[in-house]
Amino acid sequence: MSANVQRRRWWALLVLAMAQFMVIMDTSIIGVALPDMQRDLGFSSGGLQWVFNAYVVVFGGLLLLGGRLSDLLGARRVFAAGWAVLIAGSVVAAAAQDAWVEILGRGVQGVGGALITPAAMTLLMAIFGGNPRELGRAMALYGAAAPAGGTAGVFLGGVLTEWLSWPWVFVIYVPIGLATLAAVPAVLPAVGARRGSVDLLGAVAVTAGLALAVFAVVRAPEQGWGSAATLLQLGGAAVLLAAFVGIQRALRQPLMPLRIWRTPDLAAANVVFALLGAAWIPAWYFLNLYLQQVLGFGAFASGAALLPMTVTIMVLMVGVTGRLMGRFGTKSLTVTGLAVLALGLGGLSLARPGGSFAVDVLAASLVAALGMSLAYIPTMMAAISRVAPQESGLASGIVNTTYQVGSALGLAVATALATARGADALGNAARLTDGFQAAFLVAAGVAGLGAVLALVLLRGRRADAAERREPVAEPVA
Repeated sequence: MSANVQRRRWWALLVLAMAQFMVIMDTSIIGVALPDMQRDLGFSSGGLQWVFNAYVVVFGGLLLLGGRLSDLLGARRVFAAGWAVLIAGSVVAAAAQDAWVEILGRGVQGVGGALITPAAMTLLMAIFGGNPRELGRAMALYGAAAPAGGTAGVFLGGVLTEWLSWPWVFVIYVPIGLATLAAVPAVLPAVGARRGSVDLLGAVAVTAGLALAVFAVVRAPEQGWGSAATLLQLGGAAVLLAAFVGIQRALRQPLMPLRIWRTPDLAAANVVFALLGAAWIPAWYFLNLYLQQVLGFGAFASGAALLPMTVTIMVLMVGVTGRLMGRFGTKSLTVTGLAVLALGLGGLSLARPGGSFAVDVLAASLVAALGMSLAYIPTMMAAISRVAPQESGLASGIVNTTYQVGSALGLAVATALATARGADALGNAARLTDGFQAAFLVAAGVAGLGAVLALVLLRGRRADAAERREPVAEPVA
């Protein structure tokens, strides 16, 4: 392979990793800006959360469709289209003068993210899939981009909000998106398209079902978990998701061929990945609140305080996790990582009302970052590595949907329990800390459950080695 071709491949990886970084950062960069947005746009206390949820629900709900479009239309074309949509949504969100326009812009951003993410995974597999050693290195960098983007968004959001204004958390996506679009034809390969149809009915059913489920869980603390409204919403979500499964069984070219779930470790790894998101996102969310509302950190200082976590994740994922995965296998690292994450989150649950960053946050947050670094890539690899190459976009859509939905549901449940313990008692450090401690304990319990399920459900190192010697070449019939 010539030096120019080799350099182009790693430039392509940089573009794909940056895309993953930016897509995931879009879920966190708005966190510090929310109070200013509420004041300027007139959001109610209950409506403000939809600035976050509109993106996550649309993003997670449409990832399967994005994966299917990537396989049918060509990954490079869908990747570029996703950036065009993300730029448009960012312009709408930045220019919004009303709450509903802001939510609309965030939803459009979610559509763009749902196109970018599975297309990026398809491109990565096309570029590096033929060399297992290079694929491990590429996945390490690509995998590090997701949690790093989520954490870095808090810091960057604080910088932009404090020194400029909240619309800049969206404006920043415009020049980066335009630069990415300019780089696409130069560095990304044209992955061949396939003939087929798009299951729009299935896409509507799964997106509506996931959105209604998240909506029900978010509203449950206000409506009551046993209220008629909550039960009807959860029942409606179950009906829509059941209808989606029925549609997939009936169609010749469904959005999600059910045979894909026969792929070894796909189902188990997705369950574990959902729990990883359900542990990590609430921990990040409430750690930021603890820093600002209890320790008194400003927007910039709060973001800076999370930089050690970001650096730890980036360094370990890029330099260490890939090597450990090759030596010990995906199962061992997934179990160990989730157990270490649970330990770190348990340490954060000991945070005190009159505590300090050095004593109450730093060590425990670094332990949690170590756990995330060990678990994230192996769990993703367990979910997608044995899928047939022509269905890599679909598998990527499934695993990212799982993570996003797990994150949204985990945050909703943790928020409900934290609020019941006092997380809404602004100005009362003791009550706030009680609520945040409850959230950290919930997150630690979810991570611990993920470690147990990974130990029981995932295949072991021997199976990993066998798969590497004889990779799956065709979908399981």
